[in-house]
Amino acid sequence: MGSSLLSSLPNAVVVHSGGPTAVLNAGLAGVSAAWEGQRTAIWGARFGVEGLLGGDLVDLRQVGPCRDLSGSALGSSRRRLSDAERDLVIDEFRRRDIRLMFFTGGNGSMAAALAISRHARAVGYELQVIGIPKTIDNDLHITHHTPGYASTASFFVHAARDSGIDNRSLPGRIAVLETLGRNVGWIAAAAAFARSAADDAPHLIYFPERRVGLDRIAADTEAVFRRLNRAVVVVCEGQLDEAGQPFGADVDHGLATNVGHMIAKGISARLGVRVRADKPGLIGRSTSTFAMVRDREESYRCGGAAVAAAVRGETDVMVALRADGATFTTALESVAGMERALPADWISPAGNDVAPEFLDYLRLLLDSRSARIA
Repeated sequence: MGSSLLSSLPNAVVVHSGGPTAVLNAGLAGVSAAWEGQRTAIWGARFGVEGLLGGDLVDLRQVGPCRDLSGSALGSSRRRLSDAERDLVIDEFRRRDIRLMFFTGGNGSMAAALAISRHARAVGYELQVIGIPKTIDNDLHITHHTPGYASTASFFVHAARDSGIDNRSLPGRIAVLETLGRNVGWIAAAAAFARSAADDAPHLIYFPERRVGLDRIAADTEAVFRRLNRAVVVVCEGQLDEAGQPFGADVDHGLATNVGHMIAKGISARLGVRVRADKPGLIGRSTSTFAMVRDREESYRCGGAAVAAAVRGETDVMVALRADGATFTTALESVAGMERALPADWISPAGNDVAPEFLDYLRLLLDSRSARIA
């Protein structure tokens, strides 16, 4: 994008919010590349809103090449601002004459961006706000998918495949694989892509969208175990039982920390079989080994599309993706603070597997190296 198109853009800041991903920095690189030739300043907030509050901003031109790095080159934050803290943010914007904010994150982050925009308007400060999508959970509305999801999905495809190979090698055992995903089942569902034959792992998959009791999980697992003398069960970290409880797991900041372990204990107690629980945890979102080429390219494209939206004078919008990777914008109000669940008809009637439509969806997003075992 040439500098002539950017001549009217004001000083800007980029803010990362929420958990980083394997391709988050590609979006930052996309913003930087689109800004090339611009004479006005563009900063990056160090550790998200913490940098806005403390005036800790770095010249984005001084941030080294980061497109292929996982994590966040700027740092991120999950802090939620009070009205008084939003006043401090606006004070920092006034001091540096920042009139444009790019805010990268998921549904909670888009809500935070919208709150800052509304606060600015309420105090009479002109501020243009553009959201850039980022979440491994894939739970943003409107957009077909989100940068970060495919790479984490690829990790758990490989984890489920390799767990199944290990499980097949030592018969008479059961494995429980806990995935990321918080309150939605998009990542857990991805594990189904590991199968190349009917009896390949994972044999059972459960989703936060469908509450299920431990007795039901144990009965389903027993049926598989009796037939195959092995079983791999996938559960999401946000899975709840029929009473809405996390199976007796420890809870930290509203999220259970050991659901897979507690389910494994419950299965073992009921079936009298050795059951192991595996929890890759944040390794699943942070590893660059399984980062998808398309995922990284789309993250980069979203960064450039955010600058293009700013050029067009748009505000209070988020960049979104179509199935083919093309970008468009949607109102922040359409995505802020709302979780997109895995569609009900993409879950099997029994509630313990995916429907074929989900596999068609995921196949579009994964590179060939994530194809099923031949």
